Formats: sequence, C-alpha cells, structure tokens
Amino acid sequence: MIYPIVAYGDPVLKKKAKEIDKDYPELDKLIENMFETMYNAHGVGLAAPQIGLPIRIFIVDAEPFSEDEELSEEEAKQLKNFKKVFINATILEEKDDEWAFTEGCLSIPDIREDVFRNETIVIKYFDENFKEHTETYGGLAARVIQHEYDHIEGILFTDKLSSLKKRLIKGKLSNISKGKVNADYRMRFPLAKKGR
Repeated sequence: MIYPIVAYGDPVLKKKAKEIDKDYPELDKLIENMFETMYNAHGVGLAAPQIGLPIRIFIVDAEPFSEDEELSEEEAKQLKNFKKVFINATILEEKDDEWAFTEGCLSIPDIREDVFRNETIVIKYFDENFKEHTETYGGLAARVIQHEYDHIEGILFTDKLSSLKKRLIKGKLSNISKGKVNADYRMRFPLAKKGR
C-alpha cells in the first residue's frame, strides 16, 4: 500500500518520535508499505513521521546514489546494496569533517539546498527482526542515515540552513504546506483547503 507523504507544515514532522517494541502491530506490513511508498516517490529514504506515524523507524535504499560517477569504486559498491531498516536508532557519534551536499526531502518537494553533515557516524539500532546492531558509516551512506534520523528527532533539513537561506525559501515552504506544489506522488497537506 502506498501512503501519502506528509508535507512540510504538519506537526508530526516536528515531533520527537517514540520508540516501538517488537510487538508493534503489523510491523512487517508497515515496513513493506514504507518501501513501496518510498520507491513510488523515487526516494532513497523514508521515516515513519513522513507517513504520519510518530514512531522511531526509518528505511533507506541508497542504490540510486551508486550510479554517481564521482564516487570511489568502494563507495559505489557499498551503496549498491545499501537497503536497510532502522528501528529505535540512536546516533552514538558523529565525527570527521563536515561536508556539504545538496539535499532534498519527499516532504519538502521542489526545494534542494546544501546541508553540512559529518563524514562519519556510529549508530545503534534494531533491524526488522529486532536484532541489535552498532555500525559505522561514512560518506553518502552516513548522510542518508543522518537525514532520516533527523526525521525521527523532529528535525528537517531546512532547519539546518542559514537564516538567510531560510528567509529565501520561506514563501516556497508556505506554499508546500498549503498544497501549492507539484509532486509526482501523493501527498497530505496540513493547510490545504478541504474539498479542493
């Protein structure tokens, strides 16, 4: 089932999400539907708050990035099969230099901006079988994880922009929350007029 993506302006995107346990109802189905929703929207990551659920789960599939010619062979290979489920994740450490990369977000269509993030992260999480992992990621894999992790912390990539950049995109963000945007996937707009 493909869920509508919750648009910028919905309070669920600004809430710190709650942990779940392995008895969460129909968890397998939720994960399957999240992947279907993400692929339908041509995304590389999706967090539960983006489908209206304030719970600590996000998914990633960074394979589309593996085609980037600027990547080393090793990084391209890592991204090729980088499909994962993160439940109750906690970033334990962010290290190495910050670097800029142009990010976008399914909840904020038509806005792409450079965001600075640390090169390397150490993250603890449970997978879809509730097996615990502590792993280290770098480069684009780390960036995709950090972006989705921010979602379960109630942070959007636009929150990380300079005050000048925020002022420049304020009108666009307002339009997104009102449903005045063209996305090629279903969205749920918090301020759109009912019956439009």
